[in-house]
Amino acid sequence: MTIPEPLASLVEPLTALQNLLDRFNSQGVVIGGVATGFLGKPRFTVDLDAMFLASTKDIARILEMAKENGIEPRTERVIEFAQKSRVLLLWHTASRANIDISLGVLPFEEEVVARSIVHHTGAISVRLPTPEDLIIMKAVAHRPKDLLDIQAVVENHPDLDVVRIENWVKQFAEVLEMPSLWDDIAGFLK
Repeated sequence: MTIPEPLASLVEPLTALQNLLDRFNSQGVVIGGVATGFLGKPRFTVDLDAMFLASTKDIARILEMAKENGIEPRTERVIEFAQKSRVLLLWHTASRANIDISLGVLPFEEEVVARSIVHHTGAISVRLPTPEDLIIMKAVAHRPKDLLDIQAVVENHPDLDVVRIENWVKQFAEVLEMPSLWDDIAGFLK
């Protein structure tokens, strides 16, 4: 497998992010547009997103390891912001690519990491969620581009575990009080 062309400019920051993830005992996954590029259809994206299984107590350690990989905070109050939002706002200094790392603690997020798969390309290896888990995350994010990403992943993976997807999306729909989460993607999975 080669890196999808729209993602080629992100090889250097993606390598740094994956190195950081490796140093964090592979307790996370790369998500967002990059994951869609590998699992669905390559699309243009200018930033990198990841989810690490981490508590707010891990923030300082993640920042220290990030710095060793050329990744720095992109806001002055990165720790305070992350403690409130559970998202580290970083950037790869050499390429200036933004990197957002969500701090995951939910049982679903633990499953995502446990089920994750390392995808190898000629240039790099990237730890990604399964296609099903990416679809679930995209369904919860629920932006128009996420729905398009879901369609692309479904087209590339005809043998999806639809029961898993439906179960988790319906659970999130109930908690988030957004009953349409499942209905909006169910047609893609038939």
